[in-house]
This record gives sequence, structure tokens and C-alpha cells, in this order.
Amino acid sequence: MVDHKIIWFFLYFNPLFNQNLNIMKKRVQYSTLVPLLLIVFGISLGAISVLSEKTGVGTKAPKDAEVLFDGSRKMLDEKWTYWEGPRFSSSLPIKWEIVADPVDKGTVVNSNDPNAVGGKYGSADIVTKKAYKDFRLHVEFFISSKGGNSGVYLQNRYEIQVLDGDTTKHGLGAVINETRSPYELYNGVGKWNSYDITFRAARFENGQRSEKAMVSMYFNGQKAHTNVGINQVWGGPFSGLDGGNDGGKGITDTPGGLKLQAEGHDVLYRNIWIKELDLEKADTDF
Repeated sequence: MVDHKIIWFFLYFNPLFNQNLNIMKKRVQYSTLVPLLLIVFGISLGAISVLSEKTGVGTKAPKDAEVLFDGSRKMLDEKWTYWEGPRFSSSLPIKWEIVADPVDKGTVVNSNDPNAVGGKYGSADIVTKKAYKDFRLHVEFFISSKGGNSGVYLQNRYEIQVLDGDTTKHGLGAVINETRSPYELYNGVGKWNSYDITFRAARFENGQRSEKAMVSMYFNGQKAHTNVGINQVWGGPFSGLDGGNDGGKGITDTPGGLKLQAEGHDVLYRNIWIKELDLEKADTDF
């Protein structure tokens, strides 16, 4: 990341810059001087905005983002519900427990719903009540023990895997079955981890998919995936929307919510926020 403070530090202590600054001030208003200097040094304001995008554990929601989970029972009930798919076997209110953060102050939510014991994904998954199309997402998770399993589903379709010990294309941090697992970026069991994601929904023309869904992701502040086109929904009808359509290839033009998977493991979540976007071009890199 490039910090504008570093740029100004360089400029301030550059003799040539200081020598000519007074002359430039006389000719150019200060309001136009800053962008002019940035252009001279090959850096646009837009580039600085992108390069200064914050990622990683502890990243706070920007002012124009919506907080989806702040650790409270109130927000869990206000913004989330169960996904009532073909395997659903729980009942409201949500059985996921609010527990003390094992590392920091505050409270978090435990995905270990009793109805999902034995890895019964789709039986007690929770999903936001609001559906989303294109967005920037931040989510933090904590795997309590070896083999801990859950998942983050974009549009309740496309899974970013949360699974300790798996380094395959089905493993931790993978766009499941689409990319390799960036396992080397994992902080490990008993530590907080984060996914920072920009997602662009599939596009359609005359009812047919014309562009695949696309995603870019940082894992614990490190780039893991860039502009990955997602081919299908994996995991069958229990997995999410369109999972049972033509083996997961029958993607429909229906926005879906953010879903968190219950697999009967103590996987915790906190600090979840989302910012809606409108990405005209097929580019999610950030």
C-alpha cells in the first residue's frame, strides 16, 4: 500500500522540489497544486485511493459501508435469518450463540448450531435478510480447533472455504473448486483471520448468463485471488442458491444474501461489513 504521507515526506525533503516550490506557489493556486504534483510524479488521486484500501484483521467499516455483524445478539436477529434450503432442519430464533471473544474484548458469534452436528451443511446456515449484487466485503473468522469447518458464501452461491488443514482446491481460502488454497496466508488455529473481498455478480442477457461472477480477495491483508471467474455453484442443492440447477451450472439472475455455513464446528465470526458497489466493467481487483 502507498500512504500519501510517505509521498509528502519524500517531496518535502527533496531539495529540487523545495527549491522550485515557492515559484510554483506563485503561479498555481494551492487547490490545484496537489493534484498537479501527484500527476508529475505519476500518481493519480484515484490510484492513491485504491492503494490505501485497508485490509486485514481489525479493519473497521468505512462510513459508507453497512455493518452486518457487530458482535451483538440484536444485530444478529435484525439482519440475519436461517437459509431455508432443502436440508433445513432448525427453527428461529437463530441457535448460533453469542460468546466472548477468545482473544480480544467484546463478543462474537459461534457457528456451531446443534442442528448441523456431523457436518450437515445447509441444515442451519444463516444468511443476511438483504440480498446483494456487487459488493466489497470484510469478514473475520476464528477456527477454534484442528479441522474446524465453515464457509462464507457470496450471494448464497459461491463459497470461500473456511476449513483448517485442507490445502487443496477445496481448502481454506479457496474459491471452492475453482482456485488453489492460499493456505500459506493462514494465521492458524486459535487466531483471528480475515477475508477482504470484492465481488461482481454474474451478468445476463435475454435470460442467459453472459458474464461469470468474478471475485478478488485478500487473506489476512495479503492478495490471494485476482479477478477469478466463478464457473458454478458447488456442493449440490444443500449448498446454496442454484446448487441444484443443472448440477450447479444453472446460475440464475437472482441476487442472494451473504451466507455463513454451520458444519457443527466451533468456528467464530465477528466484524462483518459490506459496501454495495455497481461494477460496470468485469474487474474486481483492488
